[in-house]
Parts: sequence; C-alpha cells; structure tokens
Amino acid sequence: MSVLFDSRFLSSALLIFSVLFPFLTDNQYFLHVLSLAFIWAIAVYGLNLIGGYTGQLSLAHAGFFGVGAYSAGLLMVKGGMNFWPALAAAVLITTVLGFFVGLIALRTKEHFFAIYTLCVGYIIYLIIYKWEGLTEGVRGLIGIPSPAPIGPITFDTPQSQYYLLLFFLVFVIFIMKRIVHSLIGRTYMAIRNSEELAETIGINAMKHKMISFVLSTSFAGLAGALYASFVRFIGPDIAYVNIIFDMLTYLIVGGIGTLSGPLIGTIFIVSVSQSLQFLEELRMLIFGPLLIALIIFYPRGIAGGIQSLLHKRKKTLQIRKGLRQSAAVEEGK
Repeated sequence: MSVLFDSRFLSSALLIFSVLFPFLTDNQYFLHVLSLAFIWAIAVYGLNLIGGYTGQLSLAHAGFFGVGAYSAGLLMVKGGMNFWPALAAAVLITTVLGFFVGLIALRTKEHFFAIYTLCVGYIIYLIIYKWEGLTEGVRGLIGIPSPAPIGPITFDTPQSQYYLLLFFLVFVIFIMKRIVHSLIGRTYMAIRNSEELAETIGINAMKHKMISFVLSTSFAGLAGALYASFVRFIGPDIAYVNIIFDMLTYLIVGGIGTLSGPLIGTIFIVSVSQSLQFLEELRMLIFGPLLIALIIFYPRGIAGGIQSLLHKRKKTLQIRKGLRQSAAVEEGK
C-alpha cells in the first residue's frame, strides 16, 4: 500500500465507517453537519476538477452552486415539480449555463480568467438578489420540499437524507476517480502543467478545458440542488462571492489536485468550525492560526502532505533495501 489515500483498503474502510456512522451516534446534529459537509464536498470536487487538475481557477463556482439550488427550488416550489426531475433539470440548467459562460471565459487565461469568472459569479448573485418576482430576493425561497420517495424508500428522516447525500458523494468520487485515472485526466494535467506544450503534442486545449469547465459546473449544480432540498430554505447569500473562498479554503487545506483532498478538507474545516461555534466571534482566534499552520507546514494540503511523507518513506525503505543487498553481495565476495 504505497499511497494511503489511493488504497482500496482505506477507501473500503472509510465507506464502511460512513455507512455505519448513523448507528454509532444518536446525535442528530452530527448527522446534519456531516450531511452538509457531503454537499459542500461535491461542489469542491467540481472546483478541484477545473482548478486542481486542469489549472483554471474558476471563481464563478459559488454562482453555479446558487443556480443549481434556485433552479431546483423554483421548479419544486413554483413549478410543482417532483424532486427527482427537478434535480435533473437543475443540473441540466447549470450545465448549459456553464457551457455558454465557458465559451467566453476560456478565451482568457490565468488571472484574466479568474477575474472574469469572479465577475460572472457576482452577476449571478445580483440576478438572484434583485429578481424578486422570480427568486423572492432577500426574503429567500422557503418551503422547498424534501426528496420524494422512491417506492418504499423515503427521505423524510435525517438518517435517510444522510444516506442519500452519501450516495451522491460516492457517485461523484467514483466519476472523479475514473476521470483522473483515464487518458482524459492525464490530458487535463498536461494542460495544467503547460498548455503550450500540450498543444504542440496535438492536444486540443480549448476543447478539453471546456469539457472540464462544464463538468465542474455540473457538480456545482448537483450540490446546489441537493442543498436546496436538504436545507429547504435558500437565500441569495448562497451565491455570494464569499462562498467561493470558503470552497477554495476546503480545497487548499485538503489538497488541491488530489482525489481525497476535497473530502478531507471539507469535512475537516466544517467539523472544526462547527465545534468552535460556542466561542462565537472568538473562534477565529483559534481557527485562523490553525489554517495558517496547515498551509505553512502542508502547502500541498493534508492529503498531499501525507502522500509526500509516504512517498519519502517508501524511497527510504528502497534505499535501505538496496544498501543491504549491496552489503550482502560484498560479503559474498
């Protein structure tokens, strides 16, 4: 088991623990916090795909999260639609919007791309905030129904909603793993490392950046739709620009450009911040230095840092093994 976070053993152990977690605690608040962390992790995986693997820092991700949430919420509250078709429609709407935004945004590069997407995200927030006739503005959208049952399976309890969100999170991680370990994933990383070099070897950088961008917006839309149905009340603040910086914090702390980073960073930050709520405003005196220390000592995030340590340990063991073999050969002579 050379790399901890890619091992089948650890993945299976974490999945089993996640499935058994509701049986290990009677505290509904813990389930609520962890369920929220699952939703944010889905959105952060989308941000990791475009930012961590393709090298394009999209700051419109919170806006697309808001589009997914409001699309699902409006279709259910004002359109009377069932949760499942509303969920599919919300993802489709976000994906189509992401495609048209990407047509223009991806013609820019580096900090120009970041600035442009930041402006797009803020425009989405303003539309949600000002279009009171549709979105209810600052009053927010209330009365969003919970997920509709599937046959005998209902989702009207915290435990059932927890398992539903866990299912979608595992599904997104599975998709991400298939992408990263495929030729498409290696193509994204080639573009991230050097777009000019990637184009010289025949890679259509624009096409692959567009696919990555659209997929990332789909994940954001999915997370937003799940958030709307889980919380059952949404306001314009879910699309505000501070949300994207929260997502970036989750990603950087967990490990940008790693498969497990979004999950580790999101669960870690959400859990720590919630556990420090009793300190109110003073919690940042502890939370802030903790984040700074993590970034200083683990610049590649928690997942990246542990992977580096395991890689160094493996190299050390290989060197020691080689030295022992050389000593054995010398003794034989």
